[in-house]
Amino acid sequence: MKEATLLQVLIETGRTHQIRRHLQAIGHPVAGDARYGDFNFNRTARTRWGLRRMFLHAWKLSLPHPLTGAPLALEAPLPEELREALKALNLPGPA
Repeated sequence: MKEATLLQVLIETGRTHQIRRHLQAIGHPVAGDARYGDFNFNRTARTRWGLRRMFLHAWKLSLPHPLTGAPLALEAPLPEELREALKALNLPGPA
């Protein structure tokens, strides 16, 4: 049985806490989330997998350039701390 799942989520409105609230509402809160999370699971994630922050990362962001309106695409690799947590969970990293 898996203890956690890595998701890729597309947001539509950009409302504050959208991903965190929706995942909590369906019973699958973001690991390490101190506000909407599962506090017992967060404790486990910290002690067993070394997760010291919320496991939420903006990998890719696309938006119109604020001055020109031209498409702007930004990408950021998964931080090493989150990669290490995935290794400890025996989960593959993002493709």
